[in-house]
Amino acid sequence: MNYEQAPAVFTGKDLNYLCDMFHWHYGAYKRTVMREDNVEDQEIEELMDRAADTFFRHMETILEILKGGSNE
Repeated sequence: MNYEQAPAVFTGKDLNYLCDMFHWHYGAYKRTVMREDNVEDQEIEELMDRAADTFFRHMETILEILKGGSNE
C-alpha cells in the first residue's frame, strides 16, 4: 500500500525498515564521498557526486518521514 503521507503511528517493523533504509543510504553516501577524491575521470566524478546527492536527499526524506510521524 502506498501512502500520500506517512502514518501518524509507526510500528516496530516500520521503524526497523526506515532505520535500515537510512543506514543503507548513509553508508552509500559516506563511501561515495570518501572515494570521490580518488577518481581521476571527470565524468565518473560527476556521476559519483550526483549519486551522493541522491543518497543524501533520501536520508533527508527518511528523517522528514520520522519527524512527521512522531506523536506530540
